[in-house]
Amino acid sequence: MSESTDGDLFYASIPVFDGFGSVMEPALYKPLPDSWTIGAADVVQSTKAIAENHYKAVNMAGAAVIAAVKNALEGRDFPYVFGGDGASFATPPKDLARVRDALAATAAWVRDELGLIMRIALAPVARLRAHGVDVRVARFAPSPNVSYAMFSGGGLEWVDAAMKRGRFAVQPASPGVRPDLTGLSCRFEEMPAARGLILSLVIVPAGGADPDAFRAAIEDIVAIVARTPDMSRPIPPGGPWMRWPSAGSELEARATRNARLPLFARHGAVLARTLLYYLVLRYGIRVGRFTPATYMRQVIENSDFRKFADGLRMILDCAPELAEAIERRLQVAASAGTVYYGLHRQDAAVMTCYTPSPADSDHLHFIDGARGGYAAAAAALKAMNGFG
Repeated sequence: MSESTDGDLFYASIPVFDGFGSVMEPALYKPLPDSWTIGAADVVQSTKAIAENHYKAVNMAGAAVIAAVKNALEGRDFPYVFGGDGASFATPPKDLARVRDALAATAAWVRDELGLIMRIALAPVARLRAHGVDVRVARFAPSPNVSYAMFSGGGLEWVDAAMKRGRFAVQPASPGVRPDLTGLSCRFEEMPAARGLILSLVIVPAGGADPDAFRAAIEDIVAIVARTPDMSRPIPPGGPWMRWPSAGSELEARATRNARLPLFARHGAVLARTLLYYLVLRYGIRVGRFTPATYMRQVIENSDFRKFADGLRMILDCAPELAEAIERRLQVAASAGTVYYGLHRQDAAVMTCYTPSPADSDHLHFIDGARGGYAAAAAALKAMNGFG
C-alpha cells in the first residue's frame, strides 16, 4: 500500500468541509485503509464519577488520550473524536507502537493521578470489516484554524462495544509511567447556560434503520439548531471566564510529567505559571506573538461542540423550547424505528483544552456538559432504548 493511503498523507488528502449542514453527505467520507488501527478509551463507571462531582477529572482523562497521542506523534494531525469520558481515533501502522505506548501510559496516569480506571483498546480496521462494519472519515473545519474528524460506518461503535467486553485490550503501563500531556489543561471556569439550559444529545441509528431515514432525521436536527442564534454554541460570545487560581489547577498539576516531584511542588509551579496567564488575559497584555483578543476569539471558533461519530453528538446552549422541539422530532424518528437517542439537560458546560502553544492558532477546545454531559446522554440512550 502506498504512503498516500497508508501514511500521513491519507488523512491530509481528505477534503475539508466547513458547513456542518453537510455532515451526512456520504461523498465527504473516505474509507480508512485496512492496515490502519482504531484506538478507543473510556473511563469505567464515568456516570458514577460524574455524579460524585469528578466531571472535570473524567473530561481531563478523555482529553488526555488525544493529547498523549498527538504529543507522541510530535504534533502531527490524525483523526480522532472526543467523547467526554474517553476518545476514539485512527492510526496508521507506522505509528502503532508509539501510540500503544502512549495509550498504556495514559491509562496508568488516569489510575495513579486521577483515581479512575480507564480501559483502552486497539482494533485493526481489517478485523472490523470482517465483522461487517466500516470506518470512513471526513474532516470538518469549525474555523480556518483547525479541523476535526467525523466518522461513519459503525466501526467506532463496534470497537467501543468490543472494548467493553474485554476484546483488543491494551494493558495500562506500570505505576509511575507517564505520558507526555504537554498542553493539556482545564483553566477556564464552567460556562453557565445563557439561553436556559445546556443540552447534551447523542443520536445513533436504530438496528436495521433505513439509512435515508436516519440521514433525514439527523439533517432535520442539524437544521433546527442551525436556525438558532450562534447555532446554540455553548461558549459565551466573549469567551469562557477564567479566574485564578482556576478550579482545574490541581488537575493540570497532576498532568505534569515529572511524577517524582510531590504534588504540592507541581501545583505550586502551575499556580505561578497560570497567574501570569491569567494576568495577560485579564488585562489584554500582548506578549510577543500572543494577542489575548485573538486567542479568545480562536478559543470560541476552535471549540468542538458538535460532531458526527457513528451518530450525532452535540452540546448546546438552548432555550427549553428548542430542547423540546428536538426531543419531539427524535420521538417521531424513534417511533419509526430510525434512531436511538439520549438527551441530558444541565445548567452549565465545561471546556478542556489542548494548547501546546497559545501563540499558534491551532489550539483545541473540547466541550462537554458539566453535570453529566455526553456520558449521561449515552446512559439515557441505553436506558430508554435498550441499546448497547
